[in-house]
Amino acid sequence: MELALAHPALKAFMCGSLSGTCSTLLFQPLDLVKTRLQTLQNNMKPGAPKVGMMTVLIQVIRTESFLGLWKGVSPSFVRCIPGVGIYFSTFYSLKQHYFQEGRAPNAGEAVLLGAGARAVAGVCMLPVTVIKTRFESGRYNYVSVLGALKSVCETEGPRALFSGLTATLLRDAPFSGIYVMFYSQAKRSLPPEVSSSPYAPLGNFGCGVMAGVLASVVTQPADVVKTHIQVSPAHWTTKDAIRYIYTEHGLRGFFRGAVPRSLRRTLMAAMAWTVYEQLMARMGLKS
Repeated sequence: MELALAHPALKAFMCGSLSGTCSTLLFQPLDLVKTRLQTLQNNMKPGAPKVGMMTVLIQVIRTESFLGLWKGVSPSFVRCIPGVGIYFSTFYSLKQHYFQEGRAPNAGEAVLLGAGARAVAGVCMLPVTVIKTRFESGRYNYVSVLGALKSVCETEGPRALFSGLTATLLRDAPFSGIYVMFYSQAKRSLPPEVSSSPYAPLGNFGCGVMAGVLASVVTQPADVVKTHIQVSPAHWTTKDAIRYIYTEHGLRGFFRGAVPRSLRRTLMAAMAWTVYEQLMARMGLKS
């Protein structure tokens, strides 16, 4: 009864948090592999075989066990459960405020709507994002999320918890804006017999996958820059990270980890949106 009386924005937060929990647990190994690929030192000899996604995956299982693929899942949960909830509740609130009477946003409005909601969530959860990235990099021996937060504040100062803010916003806001635009447009193009059938969630998931691939490719360079800033204890600026990546790895360095990131972001976003929309529908709310 109390849930039925809750504010619609709170319901959107709860639906988003639940969808974020499911997708985070399932796709955490891809995030870890992506981070390891992006932070590999460029110390391989000329002619040495390239290190790819499967190489890193096998190496982690051999040296850290199968469960090592879920290293960093604690900060991922701390970030994604409230983070996805904040994103969807902000998205819902903005949509209700600016698009009353059920009017659907056009392509440009969808970009602004998605980008705005993601910017709010990204800023709120940035300290945990920094800790999560460091956990996954394998360079830091943190035991817990709280211990890591305390360690960073004591050794590097609170400022370090907001490292990579510019790169994070350049990655997350465009990703979400592009994703929402393509996702909403793809859903509208679905035949009525699909969108009104029991297979509608499957159709929505397919639209989400297509939107996720396009958004992931566009924002991949910003993700690589963000990772390098957040794992470096030297307080790099965005400019420092870009210069380092280009000097050490060339243009290809900006697309390191693209495959696992695209897989994870695409599947995670598609699942999160599908679960969120189904839960909102069950609560009698239009997402």
